Amino acid sequence: MSKILKINYASECLAGGKAQNEDSCGVQIPVGQTLTTKGIAIAIADGMSGSDAGREASQACTDGFLNDYFSTPDSWTVKTSAHKIMSALNHWLHGNGQRQYKSHKGMVTTLSAMVLKSNTGYIFHVGDTRIYRLRDKEFKQLTHDHRVEINENRSLLTRAMGIDVRLDIDYRTIPLEVDDVFLFITDGVHEFVSDKSLKKTINENIDDLDKATNDIIQAALDNNTNDNITVQLVKIEELPGENEEEFYQKLTELPFPPPLEANMILDGYKILRHMFSNKRTEVYLAQDTETGQNVVLKAPSVNYDDDIEYINRFLHEEWAGRRINESHVMKVLEITRTRTALYYIAEHIEGRTLRQWMEDEPRPSITVVRDFIKQIASGLRAFHRLEMIHQDLKPENIIIDEHGTLKIIDFGSTKISGIDEISTPVVENNLLGTINYTAPEYHTGSSGSNRSDIFSLGVIAYELLTGHLPYGKELSAKNIRRVSYRSLKNFNPEIPLWVDKAVEKAVQINSEYRYSRLSEFVAALSKPDKQVMRNEFVPLMKRSPAFVWRMITFIMVLINLYLLYLLNK
Repeated sequence: MSKILKINYASECLAGGKAQNEDSCGVQIPVGQTLTTKGIAIAIADGMSGSDAGREASQACTDGFLNDYFSTPDSWTVKTSAHKIMSALNHWLHGNGQRQYKSHKGMVTTLSAMVLKSNTGYIFHVGDTRIYRLRDKEFKQLTHDHRVEINENRSLLTRAMGIDVRLDIDYRTIPLEVDDVFLFITDGVHEFVSDKSLKKTINENIDDLDKATNDIIQAALDNNTNDNITVQLVKIEELPGENEEEFYQKLTELPFPPPLEANMILDGYKILRHMFSNKRTEVYLAQDTETGQNVVLKAPSVNYDDDIEYINRFLHEEWAGRRINESHVMKVLEITRTRTALYYIAEHIEGRTLRQWMEDEPRPSITVVRDFIKQIASGLRAFHRLEMIHQDLKPENIIIDEHGTLKIIDFGSTKISGIDEISTPVVENNLLGTINYTAPEYHTGSSGSNRSDIFSLGVIAYELLTGHLPYGKELSAKNIRRVSYRSLKNFNPEIPLWVDKAVEKAVQINSEYRYSRLSEFVAALSKPDKQVMRNEFVPLMKRSPAFVWRMITFIMVLINLYLLYLLNK
């Protein structure tokens, strides 16, 4: 049976040597699918002693982190989710401290948090609360104290939540192992109990975390701690893991649908006609027999009924579509009835693909092209905001409806950052996307980014304006260093130079030279980009890599001829 992420934990938070407890801690363990997509969150905070509202600050940070983390999109990475939450909490603490207490020390606290997701631990740290790990015989501090010693009797925090608008967060990831024990403590403990004693206490009570917690607290009290005492122990009991057979069995709980024909009914969806098929999917026009609504039913091709990688990607396609709500992206609809086969339902869009439109309208105006690129960019932006990369943008995957609205209709190659953090036995080795629109970095085995989608969008803009491809041929790992950009003006002299430069920047071979945001490309197509048009020095390798490589080859030939001359002299 497949295992799930499982922990055992114990915690205690006491006033200790102070009249008021300004520490806070907590653990949040979700259930169901959220445990897989988001993991387990743990937090500990220590309100700064000189703060006007240290107690409120620490409580706000632990509660805010533990609750808000699970409200962030499942598609976001742990790092993105945590950083956005901690930054928002920091702004709230700083602003509230200034308003209520008229001081930069109004609401200040440390915060150390950890997210356990799949087989990885993600650590976020500000201040001098500490996280340790006990693994076998090694007891290791995983955080660094943000504290500077003034003298023997005085030290100051150099970083804390709420003390400044700007926030620096220590971040690291660590692999998890079964039986790992993580210790979260505040300075009321680690300043009064040695690491050696902490390690010994945990080892002696490895199967009784409550006793280990109580013994550590007692040790701090016996050593006359003058601060609050917080101890939190977390032990990894099980880690998710399944072999390929188990994973495949889970994916294929629903069978592939049989070949569907007109008037057949599948789970209340009446097939009206077969729309089209490709090597991956079968697409039908169907009608919901309950509502009378026409929908698109998309089913996997029977050619892949034993392909674990393909089935996994098909399921992710629906998963991604259900989370995007944007007017320029096809809507994936919720299925309220019990499914008896593997498929998903999407809105039906009356129209033609952008490819069909391009064949019918071979030379559109720049105004039309700008509008099209702006609409597609709006749809892509919905993916990027959720930390998804489309990876297969092309004219065939875009439909223009009867009102002139463009919609992205295919998500089969979408990379979902939050899902990629979850370990599975599936290894994806295939080059995704379509060769003429695939960003160069994919050909060299590098990972994609939002700039990869911008490259594809740039190729579409180029093709709309000229009917050709920017490099004149299909890109591959062998030729990407030898190709040169062909100016739009070679095919359409009426195109302004600044439009040509905007498109050229979008389709740069090196992703670092492309636009970093879709909005920049859209703006550059609308008016001259001064930075792009500025007559500044551009390295020859960037301007004409093919010429550089020809010259290098020529020089090498001359050198070899000279060496041969010397040998024969």
